[in-house]
Amino acid sequence: MNSEMPLKRLARFPGMRVLAWVGTDLYASRGYTVFRARVEDLRKLEWQTVANFRPALRRRLSVTNRLTARLFRDGFHALAVLPTGAIIGAVPGSIVTLGGGDAEFHQSHVITRGTRPLHITAVPQGTIYWGEYFDNPNRNEVHIYASADAGQTWHVAYTFPRGAIRHVHNIVHDPWEDCLWILTGDYADECRILRSSCDLSQVEIVIKGNQQARAVAAVPTEHALYFSSDTPLEANHIYRLDRQERLTRVSSITSSSIYGCRAGSRLFFSTMVEPSKANPDRNVRLYGADISNPESWRSFLGWQKDPLPKGLFQYGNAFLPDGNNTSSFLALSTIAVESDDQCTSLYALDDPV
Repeated sequence: MNSEMPLKRLARFPGMRVLAWVGTDLYASRGYTVFRARVEDLRKLEWQTVANFRPALRRRLSVTNRLTARLFRDGFHALAVLPTGAIIGAVPGSIVTLGGGDAEFHQSHVITRGTRPLHITAVPQGTIYWGEYFDNPNRNEVHIYASADAGQTWHVAYTFPRGAIRHVHNIVHDPWEDCLWILTGDYADECRILRSSCDLSQVEIVIKGNQQARAVAAVPTEHALYFSSDTPLEANHIYRLDRQERLTRVSSITSSSIYGCRAGSRLFFSTMVEPSKANPDRNVRLYGADISNPESWRSFLGWQKDPLPKGLFQYGNAFLPDGNNTSSFLALSTIAVESDDQCTSLYALDDPV
């Protein structure tokens, strides 16, 4: 990736949202249908239908229109793919599961607080986790749910006591330490970055107590955990937490950030248009750096927020997929931006041959 040149877009897929990588297989959705494509030679790229989820009638109607789909936050919002081929997803109001041989996703858990978790993660031992994400004005206890049977059934695996946090932002598996990083928010000591064993039997706070510890996106590497702050109250930054727990601020960013990913030897974080006095930028931006030069962060791409009200029709954002990407491409999807609303793009990490 030439640091003097922008990323080069090689393909564009309107109406699709990226969800997860499994090696060179990219999973994406259009409405309530999940697709998969092998991303190696773009000349031979073909999206194949994986399966559908059949939501309630109201959502089957709202998802057919671009604006109502944005208004009601329709479609898949998170996805985890297990080595067995089972797939677990988050849609509004439900966790849905696709087992081997299934023709459709089925609802395996009804979400009663909030509408959906922001992410779903799986550990090599096979357990799947997601944390509750809801408004929680009374600061009730908050649960992390787990499944040991490929998403068929769920149970409460860990509980934050009343008053501890507002909600869970993300749970990220770190293959180098074989641990989980748990990110919570939103104010004062509710902002926490915790490290946990993969069975949640040991959970320790690593960072807490300020808005810079209010994070949603985190990407582990061999030598460090990188995360971006997500606060409308202060300027935002990208941080590097090394394996000796030394914290370094590596880059300023122009707004809140809730998505990050690794692509090859590169790390990326995107910003969200959430205008505030501390973050007035009205452009979604993509920041990136090479792992071998973690101080070289810069903004590579940008999109202007569209004119529709952000509270109703979503903040401008660039979604980055979860999972392990071994391809030579970066995938992202934009929402609520001019010209590229609800669109997935593939970019070359290196000059194409």
